[in-house]
Formats: sequence, structure tokens, C-alpha cells
Amino acid sequence: MIAADIDLSITSEMATSSNSNLKALSDEKPVLLVFLRHFGCVFCKEAMADLAKLKNEIKKKDISLAFVHMAEQKIAQEYLDNFGLGDCVHISDPDCKYYTAFRLTKGSFSQLYGLQTWIRGFSKENKQFKLEKAKALGDATQMPGIFTIYKGNITQHYIHKFAADRPDYQAFLDSCPVK
Repeated sequence: MIAADIDLSITSEMATSSNSNLKALSDEKPVLLVFLRHFGCVFCKEAMADLAKLKNEIKKKDISLAFVHMAEQKIAQEYLDNFGLGDCVHISDPDCKYYTAFRLTKGSFSQLYGLQTWIRGFSKENKQFKLEKAKALGDATQMPGIFTIYKGNITQHYIHKFAADRPDYQAFLDSCPVK
């Protein structure tokens, strides 16, 4: 199991936009930790839109929503603000140190550009999200993932097999540990 291979001591190094760190947050309450691809990615935007729709439920369940991204904090704040997630904690990881620690890899050609990705990327539901290319938005080859962390343990995780994967965030929330 991938979660067993992750050394969570790194969470104390993961400085957040709220002047804390991931370990302190996850000691207080469950954290839904979302590693984004790059802010120009259609699926990254879709993920933020999906999570924005669940934001009230996330707060009601007393879960902290935190994002890890590769952009500068200011750029990330603008994108999160645009999706109504500006008050969420985020962690900048331009060197992908935390992505690597959480066993998130660079995608293969088929994971990033395969038929499934093209079909979902150009689907009717994703037409609202524009693909943007800029190095400042993050590494376009990085694969995303989602983890729930609470009191020093990963309680669940989802590692994307394809860039186009769309996790069931509601199921994640329903399975979150109760504080």
C-alpha cells in the first residue's frame, strides 16, 4: 500500500499559506490534502470547481481543505480565489519535493495525453475551463493525488492513474475520520 511507504514526518516541513504547517493542521482535525497538477490544467480547474461545490459540507464536517501546488503563493491565491477557495490553506512546492515524498510521479505520455485524457479534456462539461500553458503555473507532467491525513496517519488516498481521472470527492468526505 502506497500510504505505508510515505514518511509523514515531512508534514512538519510543509509550510502553509496560513503560517502553520500540515502536521499542526492534521493534528487538530482531518485534512483533505489535494495535490494539484498545474493551474493551467483543465482537470486541475475541474477539481477546484468540484471541491468548491463541496466547500460548505467540508466545513460542516470540520475538515480542513488544503492544496499543494507548484506555483508561487500569489499565483495560487489568484486561482483559488477565482474558484471561491481563497480561504483554503495551500502549500507551494515548486521543486515537487512534497509530490515526490507522497509518491506522486511524473506522468507517462499515455497518462497525460492518451485518448481518455483528450476525450475528457474536450468534453462538454469541461469547455468552461481553458487550458493555459505557462511554467509559472506548474509542471505539466506532474500527476496529482488526494490524501486524508489525521493525527499523523493517512486514512485514505487516491493516486490518479490518468490526468483525466475524476475522483469521487463526496466519497472521500463520507469516509473521513470524525474528530
